[in-house]
Amino acid sequence: MKRLILFLSVLCVLCGSCSAKKPNILYVLCDDLGFSDPGCFGGEINTPNLDSLAAGGVRLTQFYNTGRCCPSRAALLTGQYPHRVGLGHMTTNDLGRPGYRGVVSPDAQTIAQALLPAGYRSFMSGKWHMGTPDPTRHGFEEMYGTLVSAKRFFDPDHMIRHPEGRKRIQYPKGKFYATDAVTDHALQFLKLARETPDKPWFLYLAYNAPHFPLHAPQEDIAKYKDRYHIGWDKLREQRLKRMKSLGIVSQDTKLSKRSHWRNYGETKIGVNPAWNTLSKDRRLDLARRMAIYAAMIDRLDQQFGRILDHLKQTGEFDNTLIVFTSDNGACFEWDPFGFDIKSSNQNILHKGEMLDEMGKPGTFHSVGSAWANASNTPWRLYKHFNHEGGIASPGIVHWPDGLKTEPGKIVHDPAHIIDLLPTAVAVAKTKYMGKLNLPGTDLIAQLHNGFKKNRTLYFEHQGNRAVRQGKWKLVALDDEPWELYDFMNDRTEMNNLAKKFPKKVKQLSSAWAQWGAANQVTPLPRDLGVKYLKSD
Repeated sequence: MKRLILFLSVLCVLCGSCSAKKPNILYVLCDDLGFSDPGCFGGEINTPNLDSLAAGGVRLTQFYNTGRCCPSRAALLTGQYPHRVGLGHMTTNDLGRPGYRGVVSPDAQTIAQALLPAGYRSFMSGKWHMGTPDPTRHGFEEMYGTLVSAKRFFDPDHMIRHPEGRKRIQYPKGKFYATDAVTDHALQFLKLARETPDKPWFLYLAYNAPHFPLHAPQEDIAKYKDRYHIGWDKLREQRLKRMKSLGIVSQDTKLSKRSHWRNYGETKIGVNPAWNTLSKDRRLDLARRMAIYAAMIDRLDQQFGRILDHLKQTGEFDNTLIVFTSDNGACFEWDPFGFDIKSSNQNILHKGEMLDEMGKPGTFHSVGSAWANASNTPWRLYKHFNHEGGIASPGIVHWPDGLKTEPGKIVHDPAHIIDLLPTAVAVAKTKYMGKLNLPGTDLIAQLHNGFKKNRTLYFEHQGNRAVRQGKWKLVALDDEPWELYDFMNDRTEMNNLAKKFPKKVKQLSSAWAQWGAANQVTPLPRDLGVKYLKSD
């Protein structure tokens, strides 16, 4: 009997030790993925792996980014508002202000650096875009991917490997595809991590997809080649209906009007046209663009599924914290940034290419403003802007061993990409040693203990600006007047209450001004970029 008691005691200690093992952390960031694109957020695109992750975890319907790629990556990896670490704009230019240097500040500690004292090994596969030449100087042990934005999905020379001299996977001619390669190298890193099973790991998996150019394997495009002939108007209606049935949005949510669009360097402003007003040839061209975009997301989900399969096969799935999101809303930009959506000469012939050539190596297309508007259903506007279409991301959190919530739960409380560093620090049970105070908070603690009711979140990009506090959101385009919306009744931002509640406008705008001054946001540089839109 004594031996049995001793055996059970030892077993309990061992089990307790196992359960106390620090979790692995996997942060997955997509590039230009729209809010309603994944199936679990209302989309028609085939995303069974994301859907499965959502069914076993939590979906965040008010998970915010910063409106653009570089700033969002800086916010995710450093836990700071991007201007505070020098990346309020893009990496391509220094605008002469501390918040707009185009290079992440040396004072910014990344998640990889923050987790090092806790014994974590850190790896990165995918898109860096932080302005510096080597992620391994920011705490990552190994890195594969691109330092800048994606330009060619079929070109292996577009990708780099750090540390220099480390072997990279070689692909037969014609067999390279960036989304697959990012996954291949991520799996390589995870196998490397298994050489030290006593050490937990952090993997930053930053896919380039579905950012333009629209490139996808032909077998994936074929799945969707007939799907989008219905056009964006019907697609938006269908998606909103599914979103309501899933509980992603409230039953009384109204579909926003078609959003504005504008070409680079031009003054003319348009509104995305009704699908049935376009010529037959133009509709064929546009439907194929969306088919390729969907294929890119489908392929991404397939590849992400390989990561999940590996975690399950190695027994690491349950004790791996996984967060999935996008760096901004879907992108409205037209290739090569000067095309008119209605132009009759932009039909099935594009730079001499036939319709079936679209999506192949050497081509360069974007999905354009109206499909981006559909990808962001039911919100207004797109990437670049601080209306919901620009800053609202699909968010999924999954961690069976540590997340004590009902599987499949949908949370409608606001959270932000700046929360991901403090979340990593908290679950790793370590202390943040960075020089800058963290404005974010532990996401897991919020999911367990409740979200702060009147938390204030701030935004700025290219002069577009916003502040979110409780049910209120104050937002503005460029140098236009502030707009005020009540998100209890109007998250699609259609009923501007600024004139009705001037005191609330003053309160929130003053808070934004104080935040801007304290975080290197203001004064805004004059050459932030093109003023894309004006409100009607």
